[in-house]
Amino acid sequence: MTDTQTNNIEEKIEQEVEQARAICDISGSNSAECAAAWDAVEELQAEASHQRQNKPKTAFEKYCDDNPEADECRLYDE
Repeated sequence: MTDTQTNNIEEKIEQEVEQARAICDISGSNSAECAAAWDAVEELQAEASHQRQNKPKTAFEKYCDDNPEADECRLYDE
């Protein structure tokens, strides 16, 4: 994931947080609208976390994807 992607999703999260606060101020903190707004924030945060966990493949991993039959790419059950 690039820094640009990270910044974009972080900006979206900040916007959703501001929107959720505004909705909850208007609708009340126990309203369905408030809960839905915070659900949207949580979904974006989960996506950001998921994207941070997706590390780029190493040259060896790419090699094994292209050559799964190679001896060095074999996986053995213990």
